[in-house]
Amino acid sequence: MSLKGKIAVVTGAARGLGRAISLRLAQGGAAISVWDLNGAGAEETARMIREAGGSAIAVQANSAKADEIARGVAQTHAELGPVSILVNNAALSPFVPFQDITEEIWDDLMAINLKGPFLCCKAIIPDMLAAGWGRIINISSSSAQTGAPAMAHYVASKGGVIGFTKALAMEYANSGITVNNVPPGFVNTEGLREAPVNIDAFAPTTPMKRPGRPENIAAAVAYLASDDADYVTGHTLSVNGGRYLG
Repeated sequence: MSLKGKIAVVTGAARGLGRAISLRLAQGGAAISVWDLNGAGAEETARMIREAGGSAIAVQANSAKADEIARGVAQTHAELGPVSILVNNAALSPFVPFQDITEEIWDDLMAINLKGPFLCCKAIIPDMLAAGWGRIINISSSSAQTGAPAMAHYVASKGGVIGFTKALAMEYANSGITVNNVPPGFVNTEGLREAPVNIDAFAPTTPMKRPGRPENIAAAVAYLASDDADYVTGHTLSVNGGRYLG
């Protein structure tokens, strides 16, 4: 599944899933534009890729703000070239009881989790249309498939990402652009370890009795980004160790 000659933007790539995805795409030969609000973390991911022999730049940007996205795209064009792969990974995933979710909390989360992918796609799809080839992979969530307590805003946003994926896939199906989403479930990242979840206690309740690894998600993204998946679009590729079957 060679990605040689492809240029990928991965948002929220300073750590966790975004870092693992960036490293995996780079291993396949893609040049990576590592986007994150955390500039130091983005640079660390880019450094890891370069030290492994790959090509990468770091872009400090808020992927929910159109002006910062435009700046990130311009920097990527100048240093790497036109974008052919977009991974919308940046997201907030707080636990807040429903009655404690304020309008401000709701709006801030929707801006990152749902408006962000919309704005990034708007800015980057023209590159893909010009090339007649593109891959968009949105990171959704198994919580949108099952529901989750104290995460109504998060679940709503990720459900929106799944619907958004399907709509774009239909609209661009004959253009050489595929649009798919990957909903991770119970993956051992920094975000999970920071959440109010007892990983050791919860793991035995799952079919595989263990959490997933970021590399599991990265492998699914790498497949969807490749030519091997050129007849797969609008698909939800669940990577959850059997927690949700559907």
